[in-house]
Amino acid sequence: MDMDMGRDGETRTDIETRPADDSDVQRLVAAAVAELNVRYPGDVELEPLPTTGDHFVAVVDGVAVGVVVLIGVRPGLDEVKRLYVEPGQRGRGVARSLMNALEHRANTRGTDVVRLETGTRQPEAMALYESLGYSLIENYGHYAGSPLSRCYAKSLRSGDETSSSALGAGY
Repeated sequence: MDMDMGRDGETRTDIETRPADDSDVQRLVAAAVAELNVRYPGDVELEPLPTTGDHFVAVVDGVAVGVVVLIGVRPGLDEVKRLYVEPGQRGRGVARSLMNALEHRANTRGTDVVRLETGTRQPEAMALYESLGYSLIENYGHYAGSPLSRCYAKSLRSGDETSSSALGAGY
């Protein structure tokens, strides 16, 4: 279990790795999807979430309040899926703690680049990713050509530049 303190000495956030069928993982992923359907009514076509991968859950005061999933795409490339924090816990560093745990896991397994997609109606998510060092890239895969999508990537290798040309069109 990875542990992290919130910013400015806030409530302790524990980050746990759990299986895909864990009830808290299922509840939080469902809440993420429900929120996306509110933000993008009629426009959300989510790719199915694989059951493989690393499912991280943020626990505050014994209650699971956030989730993020790290999916292996190919050797050296991982993808972030379904970052979600319950509304009452936002602004307390929970999402940042989840992303730090995810990046640590990706780095320890030899991942070179982590990529992700978020939507244009999620400015708080875009601000988080940019503050964590993610750079805009060309929309890829399922998101190519979507005006509602913004794709980002981050190199976990110091000195590497992450760009859409570095990732290539097939990624």
